[in-house]
Amino acid sequence: MKNLVLLGTIFLMMSCKTETNEFPELKNSDLALLEQPSEAEPLNFVTSDELKESVHYLASDELQGRATGSEGIEKAAVYIENKLKSYGVAPYFKTYRDHYKVKNMDASNVVGFIEGNDPVLKNEVIILGAHYDHIGIVKAVDGDSIANGANDDASGVAVVLAMARYFSTKKNNKRSILFTLYSGEEMGLLGSKHLAQSLKDQNLDLYTMTNFEMMGVPMADKNYEAYFTGFDLSNMASKMNDYVGFNLLDELPKAKEFQLFYRSDNYPFYKIFNKPCHAISTFDFTNFDHYHKVGDEAHLMDYEFMANLTNKLIVAYEAMSNTPTQEIKMHE
Repeated sequence: MKNLVLLGTIFLMMSCKTETNEFPELKNSDLALLEQPSEAEPLNFVTSDELKESVHYLASDELQGRATGSEGIEKAAVYIENKLKSYGVAPYFKTYRDHYKVKNMDASNVVGFIEGNDPVLKNEVIILGAHYDHIGIVKAVDGDSIANGANDDASGVAVVLAMARYFSTKKNNKRSILFTLYSGEEMGLLGSKHLAQSLKDQNLDLYTMTNFEMMGVPMADKNYEAYFTGFDLSNMASKMNDYVGFNLLDELPKAKEFQLFYRSDNYPFYKIFNKPCHAISTFDFTNFDHYHKVGDEAHLMDYEFMANLTNKLIVAYEAMSNTPTQEIKMHE
């Protein structure tokens, strides 16, 4: 019995040696790579719970619809500031606030900054933004007069905050990233106009800008997951699809018909910088009936969908922040 065990052990050792020598030019670390699955595990950093927490607070009755200049929007701004601070995201200005006046009222954008880790590429900036204001108190319907603005645009703010948490945790972006939350959007893109001009005056080297608008409900019967305004103006959507390896973004004909590219906070940046500045949304005119109504409530958002989409978008922006050259360009 002992002899049989000894022979078996010798045979096993010889077999292992033979298998390893099939790749004599590879190191142990290389062999480890051969054992990895062919497809990378999906990114699961952003959770539905964190998105739900942000949307439920921002769209709560306590904030009274977040009208620019109101007590409610100030509470929203403080919430956003505290989130960025807790993530370790630095303020871009002396504080997180970018102050401006609108109709004799004090208003402000909230701006956080993560510097890139490459000594050269960090001078190029990617902006990720959304507006945190809404339309406030409106004509009552069934006793409810608060336009809570869950989809418009607490959902977009939640996505930006989740991305800020990701990049502040990973610290793997060679280019710098600005996280910009605007007030005054519902009054005519006033916050984004002010911030875009301020950044231009500081000679900011803008690479791309994305505005996230109404991200809370999935589109119906589409072979892509979100639409991209101004699709034909640059190669940004196609490059982002390349970065993730599937058709994540596409053009929505209705968005082009209603000229949504010009009606959201990406447009002031495009107008002032003439760089790829677009909006991403999932509101397709058929999947949500509560635009600018009191029914735009937090419980109607699909948080699992939002988390899944945000994680996929993070993959694209992570790649965008690390390419050695500027692959994304305006079309001639």
